[in-house]
Amino acid sequence: MKLYLKRVENAKDLPLPKYMTDGSAGMDLFANVYEEIVLEPNKIKLIPTGIVISLPKGFEAQIRPRSGLALKHGISLVNTPGTIDSDYRGEINVILINFGDKPFIIKRGDRIAQMVINRIELPEIVELNELDETQRGEKGFGSTGL
Repeated sequence: MKLYLKRVENAKDLPLPKYMTDGSAGMDLFANVYEEIVLEPNKIKLIPTGIVISLPKGFEAQIRPRSGLALKHGISLVNTPGTIDSDYRGEINVILINFGDKPFIIKRGDRIAQMVINRIELPEIVELNELDETQRGEKGFGSTGL
């Protein structure tokens, strides 16, 4: 599988998404901002990445938080994981939130999130009047114990 992408006009100087190790599942995405962005505690900002991708049908890109930013600064994504559908052709943006207690500065080229490519199944939807029985049944949250 190949991931086709292009950089938007104002992001030609930014690195392409990059796997940081041979075993990485996610490739890092970079902030396409010109001025420093201050993300205050408990606030949300939309941060562009400077890339547009083309995925084959049957694939998605998931945008996920970077664990180091989460642990050290409380930075995460509001909609984690964010889904990029195979037919979307706009710039990928990341919805960051600061769960920390200090302002977080985002600079041009900072690694702000990671992108994982996944194959997906598109099932045929079949409506039934009854579903099969299971031991758990309708028992929900916490029903299997702590």
